[in-house]
Parts: sequence; C-alpha cells; structure tokens
Amino acid sequence: MTQVTFYSDSSHNYTGFRFKGHAGFAESGKDIVCAAISVLVFNTINSIEELTDDKFELKMDEKTGFIDFHFTDVISHESEILMNSLVIGIKGVKEDNEKYIQIVFKEV
Repeated sequence: MTQVTFYSDSSHNYTGFRFKGHAGFAESGKDIVCAAISVLVFNTINSIEELTDDKFELKMDEKTGFIDFHFTDVISHESEILMNSLVIGIKGVKEDNEKYIQIVFKEV
C-alpha cells in the first residue's frame, strides 16, 4: 500500500508531501497503480521546478517507494494550483483502488 501524506500549515497552505511504499497492485514493472501515482508525483515536482521560482527539498528512495518533498518557504499561487492538481489526481486514483492507497492530510 502507498501511504500518502499531504502537509499544510495553520493557514491551510501546502508545505509538502510524503509518499511511502509501493501500491502492491501487481508485480514490479506491471503495477499500474504505482505507475499512475509516480506519474502524478514526478510531473508535479518537475512542474514546480520548471514553472515556479519556489524552492524545495526532496528526498527519494526508489527501492522503498519513498518520496519526501517539502517547500522551504511560503509557496506561490502556481505551486498551490499544482499541489491541488496532485491531490485531485491522487484522490482519483484512490477512488478505483481503495485498498492500495491511503491518504492523510496533516497540519504541521
């Protein structure tokens, strides 16, 4: 199961996210749930990097399916939109794959 945590501050501004674990829908290389999650996450990270001036810290471990992404300052409107898009995408994948994804929203 992939455990997803979206972090926000007390003003409900996103501060980052963490993805942990592989979905387990199918064997490695054939897991369409894991592939969908990966595409959404990496597209979001790449879009933030290319389309905004926002700075972030990123830690990854492909073997364990671990991605830890945190903005280092208050984020731009563009990053807010990209984060909302990521949340919508992950929720959409979860709708059809309830037992493979867990989503938590956490205020930090």
